[in-house]
Formats: sequence, structure tokens, C-alpha cells
Amino acid sequence: MTILLMGHPNVGKSAVFNRLTGANITESNYPGTTVDFTESYTFIGGKEAKIIDVPGTFSTEPKDEAEKVAMEILKEHEDAIVVAVLDATKVERGLYLALEIMEKNYPVVIALNMWDDAVKQNISIDVDRLEEILGVPVVPTVAISGEGISNLANKITEASRIDAEKLEKRIENLQNEI
Repeated sequence: MTILLMGHPNVGKSAVFNRLTGANITESNYPGTTVDFTESYTFIGGKEAKIIDVPGTFSTEPKDEAEKVAMEILKEHEDAIVVAVLDATKVERGLYLALEIMEKNYPVVIALNMWDDAVKQNISIDVDRLEEILGVPVVPTVAISGEGISNLANKITEASRIDAEKLEKRIENLQNEI
């Protein structure tokens, strides 16, 4: 099993990676570039899993070298589960990327990271409703403290693909909710 941690820069992907793997890391440059990515192995749901901390990207349409590498890693791992790490204080920004990845038919789990910051800023997110609309597991996390990480690991095994028609309908429903 391969798990890709994807999201915008500075949303805590590396902190989630460190919590999931125990920080037993291998850092590498992507071939032909100076862009780093990190990978390690751990056990998820009783199975060995390779976890890759993918360089930050805002979209599946790359605009710089790091985003190109992120998309190459995604393409090279067609059977991967993607954990879309979103900043819980800016969910709408991160959802765009998560939806793009779902459109490419990857199973996705959403980690609403920096949940503590969202609470401090009185940002209210109905996690159950978001999960219902998107059709994928959604887990609040605070990676720096470890809060929600074991729940995230459990939910990774529940990730599934959503067909394009269902996804389109879910996106329409989400737009109606906003």
C-alpha cells in the first residue's frame, strides 16, 4: 500500500508524515530536479505502507518545479491512497485540490489539520456533513500534538474511489451548501 500526503505548502504535511511514520525518513531529490520529497514505511491497518510526503501543490495543473514533481509522484502511484492535508482555517482553498485529486479517481481521505487553530478562530466545520457531501473520510487533526492521527490512520483503510458522475453531483451539492 502506498499513501501520498498531498496539500498546499505549509499545511502540516510533514508533521502528519512524522506522526504517521515515527520520523524514520528517507529524503530524496526527485530525479532530474532539486526538489525534495520524503518517504518512509509504517504499518496501517496491519499492512506495511509506504508513505510519501509529496511537495506542496495548489493544483493538479503544475505552475512550478515542486508542483511538477508532485504531479509526477501522483501519476507514478496510480494505486495510491491520497491523504489530502488541508489547513482547517482555510478549508475552501484546500478542497479545490482534494476535489481535483478525487476527479482523477484516487481514493482520498481528508485531514483537516491545524484543527486547534480553527477552534481558536471560532471556525465551525461540520465534519460529518462535509464527509457526507464528499463521500470520503474527513478527520480533524493537530499533527504537532498528534491529536487525531490514530483516527486518520484508521480512516486510511476506509478510503475509496468515487465515480465521476457521483463526484460531479457531490460537487454541485457542496456548491449549494456554500
